[in-house]
Amino acid sequence: MTSWSITEIPVPATADAPGAELLRAYLDVRNAVIEESWGVDDFHRSLPDELGGLHDQTYVRKLRFMAGPEGGEPCGFLAMNLPLQDNTHQATFDMGVLRAHQGQGVGSALHDRAIEVARAAGRTTMIASTDQRVEPPEGPTTLTPSTGSGRVDTESASVRFALKRGWDLAQVDRYSVLDVPLDPAFLAAHRAAAQERAGDEYRLLHWGSRCPDEWVDEYARLNTRMSTDVPLGDLDYEEDVWDAARIRTTEAQFAERGWELLVTAAEHVPTGTLAAYTVFLVFPHTDRYVAQEDTLVIKEHRGRRLGMLVKAANLEHLARERPTVRRVGTWNAEENSYMLDINIALGFRPAGGSGEWQLRLT
Repeated sequence: MTSWSITEIPVPATADAPGAELLRAYLDVRNAVIEESWGVDDFHRSLPDELGGLHDQTYVRKLRFMAGPEGGEPCGFLAMNLPLQDNTHQATFDMGVLRAHQGQGVGSALHDRAIEVARAAGRTTMIASTDQRVEPPEGPTTLTPSTGSGRVDTESASVRFALKRGWDLAQVDRYSVLDVPLDPAFLAAHRAAAQERAGDEYRLLHWGSRCPDEWVDEYARLNTRMSTDVPLGDLDYEEDVWDAARIRTTEAQFAERGWELLVTAAEHVPTGTLAAYTVFLVFPHTDRYVAQEDTLVIKEHRGRRLGMLVKAANLEHLARERPTVRRVGTWNAEENSYMLDINIALGFRPAGGSGEWQLRLT
């Protein structure tokens, strides 16, 4: 039987420092596993990108591991995040094994290490995902979370792996892709109709990778609300508090990683507060793909089509600022029908998804 060696990756000071070759090897495996799963390089990470994220551990402790046979080439990876400010009962992790080495115990070894690390850190809840290229049709070999929305295939290797080890399916997310650019008239019509419904009480704001000082406290408030106002299924999440300092720390991390932001927000003019926002994340390894990250309308301002307003306006902003982009990808909980309806109206198409899983450690 093969003996699997698991190596914790040190965090080098620079891409040329001792130890950087281990992080590069980890990324080679991680990128290859994810490309095998999705068939695209949209989710790749470069060495400077990953290094920038690991250097900032102010709010999250980040651990990276690589697995392989003794003296052989690495074939599996494990990334663990341990929140340090809020949700300190949690450990989240992502792991994968190259297809040619699956079914040989590599995943089990990585899973055991993840449990060991979580327990040592005093964590009681673990959260992880299983990816799927297509959501399966309803049938005897599918599993639905308690939300009643979305399904995973119980015959897939990753789902069997999770179920065998006692994980519970807490939520299903849909991954959607939008081909861009869109017809400017189409976007303008959606934005205008949404603005008419919202009325003069709301006006649009745009910024890039640094939030203007005058809005940073409000932006932090929206990020905090993002942790509790979105559908969470059975996932054991508590409020994740943001303030101006955390916004600035995260912006500095993104700058080191080479990530850029395109943000559109809606100001509630009578109160001078932000009622909604949406974010595009631009990666350094590609000029063809961007991620649609957070979109939130806080509960007090829902029912005024602010979600459509900020999303349509940010797509117009994207066309102006990043004309080479051809794909936008986004994840939404399957029970988040309001946001999914907006996406469908804008032309997003289903392109896979994930099961969100939870394991209680006792």
